[in-house]
Amino acid sequence: MSSNNRTVLASAPIWRALIHLCIPMIAGMSVGVIYNIINAGFIGALHSTPLLAALTFSLPVFGLIMAVGGVFGVGGGTYISRLLGSEEVAADPTATAGRARQVSSFTFWGSLFTGVIVGILGLVFATPIAGLLGAAGPSLAPTALYVGAMFAFTPILVLAFALEQLVRAEGAAVASMTGLIASTIANLLLDVLFILVLGWGVLGAGLALGLSNLVMVGYYVWWLMRRSEVVSLSLRDLRVDGDILRTVFGVGASELLMSGFLIVTSLVMNWIAASYSDALLASMGVALRVAQLPEMICMGIYIGAIPLFAYAFGSGNTARLRRAISSSAIAILAVTVVFSTLVFVFREPMLALFSADPAVLADGGLVLTAMLVSTIFNGIAGLLIAVFQATGRAPQAMIMSVAQGVVFIPVVLAANLWLGMEGVIWSMTIAEAATFLLGLILFRTSRRTILAQRPDASEPVVEPAV
Repeated sequence: MSSNNRTVLASAPIWRALIHLCIPMIAGMSVGVIYNIINAGFIGALHSTPLLAALTFSLPVFGLIMAVGGVFGVGGGTYISRLLGSEEVAADPTATAGRARQVSSFTFWGSLFTGVIVGILGLVFATPIAGLLGAAGPSLAPTALYVGAMFAFTPILVLAFALEQLVRAEGAAVASMTGLIASTIANLLLDVLFILVLGWGVLGAGLALGLSNLVMVGYYVWWLMRRSEVVSLSLRDLRVDGDILRTVFGVGASELLMSGFLIVTSLVMNWIAASYSDALLASMGVALRVAQLPEMICMGIYIGAIPLFAYAFGSGNTARLRRAISSSAIAILAVTVVFSTLVFVFREPMLALFSADPAVLADGGLVLTAMLVSTIFNGIAGLLIAVFQATGRAPQAMIMSVAQGVVFIPVVLAANLWLGMEGVIWSMTIAEAATFLLGLILFRTSRRTILAQRPDASEPVVEPAV
């Protein structure tokens, strides 16, 4: 771990630390969102609504694969950041550093092995899974093809997400951004080759996704092996004991539960939307990609700040933790207001980039409006989950992870029955607002334990003015 990264986590002024950690994360994630928009544009250029619908149907599968990586990456990464922070007050810093190497090795090999198992099962059942996702008729075959391509690369996709978390665990935000951007550029170039030149459609999109993540994995493995002084990928450091299992899976399980319920909500939404028209389903996929831009910027803030939260908590510096949380909230609210407003103002020309179908454009405008309102609640809810994960509050993180799905299903069913299509579109916004309120309640009840100064902690660091 470089001294600069350690200084950022331990003692740099909060806004300077957030800029160092979050701006590269925002840049990397935003480039990825722009890629997703371009990817949908490539498929849209083929003038096939079923192909666009196939991309929408496949989103839950991608979410599940990333969640598997999150179980290991988020669980292991936050554990490592807390260990690094605790070195400041540990009686034996050498033992703490050795434990970090064991956790990182477990994260690497555990994610790789699990990715292989999930990939094999997904390939065997690709077509039934496509049907369960709601695909039928003309959209069934392309959905099965795209899903199969993703499952073929599942070990790589899972490993890419887990390794990115390990890189950020020690505050190396620039290295994290470099891997994300390299993957996005590779994805874009491969899309041009596979979709436009070779005409492979959604299969080409799936292959481009997998191969570009292979580029990311290669870069992160190189960086961790050559540049990191904290992380180990060696089998010699692999340990599997009760503490590692409880800590990694306890925190990481919130990612899996969140994605599991998102899959359920996506399935329900897909089934209901498909009962109206393929145009509504396609418009939901297009609007989701446009709304992701402000959402991913907010996500870049609270995900980028997780190592800062975890390090401050591990070192017992509650004053720094408190300032980091409040500053992140201010940044998220500012981003939500500015960027969501811009996307809303230019929603019509943005939607027109993906489809010329009047029905898709009309439905897409309403869906996008509802999604942009959701970002108001989604950003702060995500920040609260990040705080719970960083401080090892697994129960609170898991409760929030499942809350949206638990609330959404009855809301969307009732809205569909009483209000029709418009009720379906706004149901997700209602669920996001309810999750936001629940998160505030959980944080308030957990605030004393999260921000309590531990007896063995060092005195809070007095930070210089920015």
